[in-house]
Amino acid sequence: MPFEAVVLNKTSGEGRLRAKSPIDCELQKEYTFIIQAYDCGSGPGGTNWKKSHKAVVHIQVKDVNEFSPAFKESMYKASVTEGKIYDSILQVEATDEDCSPQYSQICNYEIVTTDVPFAIDRNGNIRNTEKLSYDKQHQYEIMVTAFDCGQKHATEDVLVQVNVKPVCKPGWQDWNKRIEYRPGSGSIPLFPSIHLETCDGPVSSIHTTTELQTNYIGKGCDRETYSEKSLQKLCGASSGAIDLLPSPSTTTNWTAGLLMDSNDIIFKFDGKQGAKIPDGIVPKNLTDQFTIALWMKHGPSPGLRAEKETILCNSDKTEMNRHHYALYVHNCRLVFLLRKDFDRADTFRPAEFHWKLDQICDKEWHYYVVNVEFPVVTLYMDGTTYEPYLVTNDWPIHPSHIAMQLTVGACWQGGEVTKPRFAQYFHGSLASLTIRPGKIESQKVISCLQACKEGLDINSLESLGQGIKYHFNPSQSVLVMEGDDIENINQALRKVSYINSRQFPTAGIRRLKVSSKVQCFGEDVCISIPDIDAYVMVFQANEPKITITGMDHFARPAAQFESERGVILLPDIRIVSTVTKMEHSVDLKEHNRANKQVVVEEMLHNLDFCDVLVIGAELDPEQECLELDHGELQGKHLDATNSTAGYSVYGVDSMFSYEQVLRQLRYRNWGTSATSDRKFRVKCSELNGRYTSNEFNLEVNILHSSNSNFMEHVNHMIVQPKFLQSVQHPEGSVSAVHSSVVPSVATIVIIICVSVLVLVITLGVFRLRTARQHGSMGHEGAKENEMDWDDSALTITINPMEKYEKPHQTEEESEEEDIDDEEEDTTSAESDDSEEEEEEEEEVIVQKGDKQNATRQEQLEWDDSTLPY
Repeated sequence: MPFEAVVLNKTSGEGRLRAKSPIDCELQKEYTFIIQAYDCGSGPGGTNWKKSHKAVVHIQVKDVNEFSPAFKESMYKASVTEGKIYDSILQVEATDEDCSPQYSQICNYEIVTTDVPFAIDRNGNIRNTEKLSYDKQHQYEIMVTAFDCGQKHATEDVLVQVNVKPVCKPGWQDWNKRIEYRPGSGSIPLFPSIHLETCDGPVSSIHTTTELQTNYIGKGCDRETYSEKSLQKLCGASSGAIDLLPSPSTTTNWTAGLLMDSNDIIFKFDGKQGAKIPDGIVPKNLTDQFTIALWMKHGPSPGLRAEKETILCNSDKTEMNRHHYALYVHNCRLVFLLRKDFDRADTFRPAEFHWKLDQICDKEWHYYVVNVEFPVVTLYMDGTTYEPYLVTNDWPIHPSHIAMQLTVGACWQGGEVTKPRFAQYFHGSLASLTIRPGKIESQKVISCLQACKEGLDINSLESLGQGIKYHFNPSQSVLVMEGDDIENINQALRKVSYINSRQFPTAGIRRLKVSSKVQCFGEDVCISIPDIDAYVMVFQANEPKITITGMDHFARPAAQFESERGVILLPDIRIVSTVTKMEHSVDLKEHNRANKQVVVEEMLHNLDFCDVLVIGAELDPEQECLELDHGELQGKHLDATNSTAGYSVYGVDSMFSYEQVLRQLRYRNWGTSATSDRKFRVKCSELNGRYTSNEFNLEVNILHSSNSNFMEHVNHMIVQPKFLQSVQHPEGSVSAVHSSVVPSVATIVIIICVSVLVLVITLGVFRLRTARQHGSMGHEGAKENEMDWDDSALTITINPMEKYEKPHQTEEESEEEDIDDEEEDTTSAESDDSEEEEEEEEEVIVQKGDKQNATRQEQLEWDDSTLPY
């Protein structure tokens, strides 16, 4: 026992019980023991002492509030669903190590964190005081403390985390509203992490429709913006199509007064405009086979009984008001009128063909093709075939002398009115209106002409799984998928992607919409899946810089221009396109500051036309022309037109193909006496003028026979000096731009001065030789002796017999030599004492393999009797 009894007064018998060491209530709350008292006994030794009776002592240890409450857990977590009030979200619990009920019991809990929608009772139960919202706050963190009954609080508060879960809403999750697309990216997935939350609904099947909305881009979607001619050539359409709505120019000025969107060559008609097609553009007889094609965007006509809205009309120019053929819209019906001329069979014939389609008035772009194989007329709308629902017959038109007027956007009323005027105006937009007499177009070509260059795609079709059914619409703007397994549908939708095959796509937003329908097992009410509204942001492509280089000046003898083949104008033309990009680099010396660097990269893309234009007066067809063998165009998507203003090559093809063709373009002039020079300008385009090249100017000089042979020799040196190497680039090459170097005026002056110096030296040699002949009478030595002089400062070696020493040498052998031939001008003079003639070859410095300049020059002669020595 940790107690002891001590005597305080032996006489009175007073004593005391005391603790031998500190008493701890937490170790033992009570002590019970027995005590006895002893007297002092008898005798000096205290023997024979006696003891008292036994007494029981019971001690209770009184508690001191020395311990603070402590929580059983270091942190508490709970989750709740939004929108509900809970009686108890979770319970916290604290303990106290004190031994007494007063100090060991927890009498109260308290939330320390302020302004939170929670409360706690004395038992530690936490509840929410208001409905929680997942959108407002996903998680709450509150601090809680505890008090014992002695009001001593816990030394450390405890953290309580309450996570708010949204109410389970069926729908697609983990998708981004904005999808970025950079040109040249190929096919990119739209929803790579998407999945469907069904909230444990009994789903049996799901049906999804993904729609790419591009009706506000161009003519309904991103299509090639090449000219109609170039597109038809690219799609393999038969030749002969006549563009009735071309871009305004000097030769096609009938569209100049129309409202036009120049970017896409779209013409807008507001019901007040019409265009007359000049006579001779379209032949009068279209034959029994012809095709009319156009892009049209049209809305509902105003009024209950709307008038006809003319797209194309061929009517009498004067006197009468007969319509020979016309294409018009009436009450959201497309009608084609064809009145045949009278012949021996005077009978009713099909004259009006009607189509009733919702697309005619939906204010969207659609591609219409009317194929006429009389008496059968077929309509293709967006590549789909439609037969007329109504065909009416009429009598044929009797022939007359009245001229006809072809119009677009309205019909010409030349008769039965006081003043000829337009009537039946069109309201809407038209583009690429063409007519092709004598031929009809195949469905393959029609599909190519209206094909979109952007759309939806599926990456790895084979991995979709057998349980997924899918279907694209023709333009690939709508994708429908259906399946029974939710995980298979999730995987399939993750593979849906966007693709734009244009190298220079139209920048802007493409809206996306995904709608879903769910069926459940035997449930009358099934879950509803909200639609996905997202968009694809297509970035602007880097603008290319197209550069044309080559030899920009040369001279040729008139005989070459007068020859049957003429002179090649652009033998070394080079077309290169570059793009400028900004790159970021980290410079350690600049404290890791990002510096922008300009990087120029060469890129390959197509061209759609190159024009070689004549600068100054146009070509005189009586004596000059530009020529190109049409065999050079075979195997390419190219065609060409020729006129006195120049030569135009058009069609969608590579820059290398254009180079090949332009390098074969020849200039002929069989009346060179009236012409001394000609200037030309070359300019190329991509995307119908959206990107254009520099203007490359070329000057051609015609050397007439009246010019001295010496000047001709100098001009030959100017044309192809030895340092002008023409580098051949294979197709697909990405080498740097090679520029031809033309000698400056100073170089020409130096060449002339050197030539004069050689002439003076040659005359001096001739003078010395003559003096020796007079000094040695009767001693006519060999020519080797005649050429001796003091050569201490100059050495000249002349082989006047070169051409005679090698009579058997062939032209092929001379071309295979690795060194260039050098020619020197020599003179032949007549003197009073002798009539000897000396012949020497004259050679021109040329490039190896240059056949035009590698010809031997004949001996140059002049009378030097009057030259002063």
